[in-house]
Amino acid sequence: MTLATLINLSLSNVLWWLVVGLIAGFLASRVMRGGGYGIVGDIVVGIIGAFIGGWLAGLLGLGSFGLIGTIVVAFIGACILLAILHAVSRGGATRTRSRGSGRR
Repeated sequence: MTLATLINLSLSNVLWWLVVGLIAGFLASRVMRGGGYGIVGDIVVGIIGAFIGGWLAGLLGLGSFGLIGTIVVAFIGACILLAILHAVSRGGATRTRSRGSGRR
């Protein structure tokens, strides 16, 4: 048994992952008031968000309900991922700004 068999990596499945990732990442970047990360970045955020959302849905005992349900779960996970990224990047930006804005 190979990894491709376990994950079921056919061309059509990979294309669906990319479409779901793009939709979820794009919607999440709009909702979270980000400028977006471009097509590739939105796809990556959406796919990672799908893993996060799927993991959380599994913990809550929720299942996916077709394509729309998959997009919703990926969207929720992508929003969580973007919230974490914004919190981490804002914390670093705040520290950097506070050093340079002191009075002399």
